[in-house]
Amino acid sequence: MTFVPEPLDPDDDRPPYEQVASSLGAAIRTRRLAPGEKLPSQKELTEHYGFARATIQRALRDLEDDGLVVSRKGSGVYVRNRTERPAGLRPYVEQAFSKRQVTIDFAGFSSETLHGALQEPLDKIRVGRLTPESITVRLLVPDMSVPQAAPVRKSDGADDERLRARMHDIMLGYARSIRDAFSELQHLGLVAQTSVMVRVHSGTPFFKLYVINQEDAFFGYYPIRPNKVVAQGEAIEIYDLVGKDATLFHHSVNDGESSSGTQQVQQAQMWFDSVWQTIGRDFDLDAR
Repeated sequence: MTFVPEPLDPDDDRPPYEQVASSLGAAIRTRRLAPGEKLPSQKELTEHYGFARATIQRALRDLEDDGLVVSRKGSGVYVRNRTERPAGLRPYVEQAFSKRQVTIDFAGFSSETLHGALQEPLDKIRVGRLTPESITVRLLVPDMSVPQAAPVRKSDGADDERLRARMHDIMLGYARSIRDAFSELQHLGLVAQTSVMVRVHSGTPFFKLYVINQEDAFFGYYPIRPNKVVAQGEAIEIYDLVGKDATLFHHSVNDGESSSGTQQVQQAQMWFDSVWQTIGRDFDLDAR
């Protein structure tokens, strides 16, 4: 069946090239455009979207920069065959909110990256361009009241309560912000039901994991790097887990029922549920 791009949202105020890139990117991520499949020609895309060819070219360059497509000289533009590749979280999170029921499970340190990825879909819900009926977010984070393998002092590798207090405050800030944003949507009547739950455990997370709508999983290792931070008014050199440097790899059930992608998502969900239901302990975001 010939692929036909979906019409663009007339109320979308983003630049035209971003709208086209988002439309084609969504088709790739949901497998409406399959790995290895050829995209419509620039001429066809120009006629379909009604934008200048330069706009289409810019959109295709962005998709190539994101690792979603590859351009073959004299042949055209194709969806990349490799599905287990570094991937950006943000567009997949936004795509998730097009569903009626949205579920996001996160395991890691602070949920900072998730917090950033949620801002655009939150804005689109506020203006009525995304209309989920329910949103459920579960955050599984370490208990910073107990010593951790990292962050630790660089000088002697020792635990420092000030470092743990700093990490606790960072986690608390992002988790509260996520909860408050979704609670506001419910109070305004924009989403019928929202829930943000946090549980803690005593282990040090050396990786971050996201499972979105039980359909997509993102996994990445935290590299440990020297860092210098200020904790309780003092500059301290530490060994830190750097979440922003974590390369995420994407696995999807859209790869097919018997694919490794489907198995990865299922195992990621199983692992998360097992920790959540056993050694995870409820955490009150409003506790002092």
